[in-house]
Amino acid sequence: MHRIFSIRSLLVAVGMLLLSAASFAQFGVVVSFGPPELPVYEQPICPGDGYIWTPGYWAWDGYDYYWVPGTWVLAPRPGYFWTPAWWGWGGSGFTFHEGYWGPRVGFYGGINYGFGYFGHGYEGGRWEHDHFYYNRTVNNVNVNIIHNTYNTTIVNNYGNSRVAYNGGRGGIEARASREEESAMHERHISPVRAQVQHVQEARNNPEFRSSSNHGRPPVAATSRPGAFNESPKFSAREGRGYESGSARPENYSRDPGNAVHPKELPPNSRISNPNTGNSGRDRKYQQQQDQLYSRQEQQRQRLEQKQEQEHQRYSQKQANQERNQQLERQHQQQTQQLAQQHYQQQERMQQHQQPPQPRESGHNESGHKESGHDKGKP
Repeated sequence: MHRIFSIRSLLVAVGMLLLSAASFAQFGVVVSFGPPELPVYEQPICPGDGYIWTPGYWAWDGYDYYWVPGTWVLAPRPGYFWTPAWWGWGGSGFTFHEGYWGPRVGFYGGINYGFGYFGHGYEGGRWEHDHFYYNRTVNNVNVNIIHNTYNTTIVNNYGNSRVAYNGGRGGIEARASREEESAMHERHISPVRAQVQHVQEARNNPEFRSSSNHGRPPVAATSRPGAFNESPKFSAREGRGYESGSARPENYSRDPGNAVHPKELPPNSRISNPNTGNSGRDRKYQQQQDQLYSRQEQQRQRLEQKQEQEHQRYSQKQANQERNQQLERQHQQQTQQLAQQHYQQQERMQQHQQPPQPRESGHNESGHKESGHDKGKP
């Protein structure tokens, strides 16, 4: 019995590790375009002593940014602070840097998340003798429940920018200080289980995707991790999706740039969520989109493998420089054609999935007034 219990315990532990890795280990993720700007929202009231505010941010699910609502999280141990996650330009795309717990707040890209996280450090509170003291000027705290509070006015020297990434075109120009660099190399604690589940639930909710909410998530913050259905809801008061003509996924799909191999193309994007007003039709359209996305990913992988095999054959034959250049031109042509083909497929599907446009009541071209039965008929 002890052995069976140990095996079960091990499996549970491994499962949680895998969940944590799937949800938070995005530090290897590189996206060719930056996230939307940060939405404006109100902070829920702190649920109890020892909870620390963790601001909301945009995460990446493989084809779209989705909003992870800000929430209050019980610190894993006294004396530890939260360093928020952030996106930073890495030369070929935007890289995700995971948030963590530690004795000091590290660098988080100079992003102004608000509520004490104004770009550097944390002005929302301090630890004293294993108790966290809240700065009421930047935190929503009920003093009848939490008595360890103080009031210190914070001068915001970082402006009111809502840009959600560091570096790159239009990004925050900030670098880590010596203290922040040192904090980054101290002992850290990864996001706790409640945070991992919080992210996973946000990822699974299609309404949290930027393509669906256009930068204004329906739930921007919660009082506790995963409390997405609590009342009242803390929706975004302001928010903005991608600017017209900006580096959105669909524009990248249309213009593959100078990519030579499929791995150099931006991540494949999906069409925005179907919203025809008919739930059955929306589910059908969503399945069609998923199938197209999967098929396009497989085609990319097959072309990548084919080109890699050709590289290996040329290497074994010790082909000269001219033949290698010819092969690269051929690969670039194949890659460009594939990217254009995929964009055209997405465009055709998007046109096919447009919601039916009801004809307006009034007079038709012949001058006769339409009846209710005539509306919507071809």
